[in-house]
Amino acid sequence: MEFYHKPVMLSEAIESLNIKPDGFYIDCTAGGGGHSQAVAEKLVSGRLLSIDRDPDAVRTVSDRLRDFRCAAVVRANYGDLKDIAEENEMVPADGVLFDLGVSSYQLDNPARGFSYHSDAPLDMRMSKEGVSARDLVNGLSAERLADIIWKYGEDKNARRIADGIIAARAKEPVETTLQLAGIVKDSVPAAVRRSHGHPARKTFQALRIAVNGELDGLSAGLEAAFDILRPGGRLSVITFHSLEDRIVKQSMAGWCRGCTCPPDFPVCVCGKKPRAELLYKRGVVPSEKEIDENPRSRSARLRTCIKL
Repeated sequence: MEFYHKPVMLSEAIESLNIKPDGFYIDCTAGGGGHSQAVAEKLVSGRLLSIDRDPDAVRTVSDRLRDFRCAAVVRANYGDLKDIAEENEMVPADGVLFDLGVSSYQLDNPARGFSYHSDAPLDMRMSKEGVSARDLVNGLSAERLADIIWKYGEDKNARRIADGIIAARAKEPVETTLQLAGIVKDSVPAAVRRSHGHPARKTFQALRIAVNGELDGLSAGLEAAFDILRPGGRLSVITFHSLEDRIVKQSMAGWCRGCTCPPDFPVCVCGKKPRAELLYKRGVVPSEKEIDENPRSRSARLRTCIKL
């Protein structure tokens, strides 16, 4: 199956970066290369570094950018962004982009085990390496599974689902996506089964986040991205769920915060000044037209800050 991914808010993301023809830009989640190609097309003497941990994505974006002499592609995790940028002589950078969504290819390719719509081995590893969702589901305690489903899926039925998994795997290992989806469906109350959306959606999201350490590396990646920006440089992040959006929002708010003295102090004594300013106060959401054409974009939000 060919790797593909419809880039979300493509024009908005490129506009937010304010591309300069001679600038240095880093796409930390290259995916199918849609955002990367749009950046490369605007460069003259500038340079682009595209990063992804998925080997399928790296092959695809390398092929897509093969005619752009300004572009380099690296297989890596954006949690190591500062080292990657220094090794590729991309410091200081004029713009850094994160598109935190799961690619359409990863969701639609049954072999990758991300989706509860098709039967496939329970995998979910973006890098195709390390611990899989199958390992977590069959190896963790009920308490740990419930914690993951609650923390990363925000599912109030987390304990019921965890107990259901434990009971099912006592009979036979949980090996496939549809097997797990069925266990979740059988574990939740009837009212939840009748509600809109598949009851396994939050559990699959939670396991995917846990398997790939998505939230663990995000804060480090954002800090590294902000550190390597030159003054006036821009950091743009597209998020798809409240957990990652909260981290992005709090990180940017921290950089934009100036004085931290108590409100009753007559004058500032801490001397702290804002390190950034927001381009959009509440972020940008997709247009109705884009949502109609690509329903998966519905939950997306773009946030951008400018380094002072």
